[in-house]
Amino acid sequence: MKKIIILICVALFISCSKDDLGQTEVKTIVINGDNTLTSTPKQLTVTVLPGDATNKEITWSISDPTIAVITETGLLTGLKNGTVKVTATAKDGSGTKGDKTYTVSGITGPTVFIQSIAITGANITNGQPLQLTTQILPANASNKTLNWTISSQAIATISADGLLTPRLNGTVTVTANSNDGSGKSAQIQVAISGVTTVYATTVRAESILLWQRNNGGWGKAVPDLNDYNLAQTDQQKAAALASKNNTDTTIDNGHVVTELRWLLADYKTTNNPNYLAAAEKAIDWLFLAQYANGGWPQYYPDKSGYRHQITYNDNAIANVMNLMWDIIKGKNNLELINPVYKDKATTAFNKGIDIILQTQITYKGKKTVWCAQHDEVTLQPALARSYELPSFSGSESVGIVRVLMLVEQPSAAVKQAVKDAVDWFNGAKLTGIATQKITDASQPTGQDVIVVSSPGNILWARFYDLTNNLPMFCGRDGIPKATLAEIENERRVNYSWYGNWPNSLIGSEYSNWKVKHGL
Repeated sequence: MKKIIILICVALFISCSKDDLGQTEVKTIVINGDNTLTSTPKQLTVTVLPGDATNKEITWSISDPTIAVITETGLLTGLKNGTVKVTATAKDGSGTKGDKTYTVSGITGPTVFIQSIAITGANITNGQPLQLTTQILPANASNKTLNWTISSQAIATISADGLLTPRLNGTVTVTANSNDGSGKSAQIQVAISGVTTVYATTVRAESILLWQRNNGGWGKAVPDLNDYNLAQTDQQKAAALASKNNTDTTIDNGHVVTELRWLLADYKTTNNPNYLAAAEKAIDWLFLAQYANGGWPQYYPDKSGYRHQITYNDNAIANVMNLMWDIIKGKNNLELINPVYKDKATTAFNKGIDIILQTQITYKGKKTVWCAQHDEVTLQPALARSYELPSFSGSESVGIVRVLMLVEQPSAAVKQAVKDAVDWFNGAKLTGIATQKITDASQPTGQDVIVVSSPGNILWARFYDLTNNLPMFCGRDGIPKATLAEIENERRVNYSWYGNWPNSLIGSEYSNWKVKHGL
């Protein structure tokens, strides 16, 4: 009976271990196998609990690198006889660790490290697999095992023993890394041709491929993303091919992030490497488009007009940051891309967090929220379209806070930024009103949007004036107004001036986030 009660308690504990984003944290890590190590390297594995933990990745570390070394993948190599402790730490931010002390024996002489690696290979002209070989010096190196990686898994794959298998015509760089702790590596570039394999396709992915620009991004030629689900006409195909070199590629309105996510989803169902290659090309575009300070412009490389500004508008940067997070965590199909992107995404995400902190607006000595766009040099709130004035954003700021709340081990600055933003949202509530869309033949659009009384209802304005923190509305004349009724009918009807965007954020999401971080 006691054992049954314990099991029930453990099950309840695990079931309640989800964080505010619905993710299950790692609670236990056990390093499998016995605790002996001979002169033969040992591949370590772990058991991670609970079984449904969202992120089961770990990092390896060792107490004394003079006795043994361990690679990123957990290959443990003894260097001299003795004892050493190996630790596996969860990557999900939970701080969970597992360790084991190994007794190293059977090492009869000093470890001989690899001094050089040379790869022998050739270009592939027939589309067939090629076995790469290596020459490792000195010949008596203690550990000659290598870790093979490839620059594009869409073009070709590489096996653990160096068998290169083509998937598409193109060029790849293959790298062989030593596993003995010497840090030695070698590279070879292989041009591949002669691949004739025909892969399964989808209408959506083929449409997306057609409209992808040569730089890896997409413009707004397909403004409704759902139109990718339609087979493109001859006229559309001609227009797409003629625009391949256009530079008006953008993260606005969900572009690039949506297209590459759909490509990966279709790659998962078809195994068509063209879709993976196109998605990775788009990710490369996102890395290239990021400013050194961490922000992303609305368009890249065309930065005319206001396109150069750091753009939070319509969740542009939030979409990119969420994508980077998925690359880091290897989820939502981003586990399908080349693992080399993880480190790049980590750098890009961290820089993005930095610029978010730097652009948070200070009002009367206190941090608040963000403008829909900020100047990339001064970092100050900036003007976009004539009716999108520098302001506090009651909409875009929600997505930004959610990005900050992704950080697993938030600094004091990140915690304060979230708290200050939530404080602002609470102070900016508009109670007792709602918007109503009505038919009005007297208006140019035949419709109108009016503000009506609605006891108990809570809304936020899209924009708040930077000078008085009050709701602000603006027509195409660029002149700010205090009420929605003061701007022209076309702008009243065709823009989202009010919404309940922060509602769930400042409620359960924020409460759970505070509990998670002991606040």
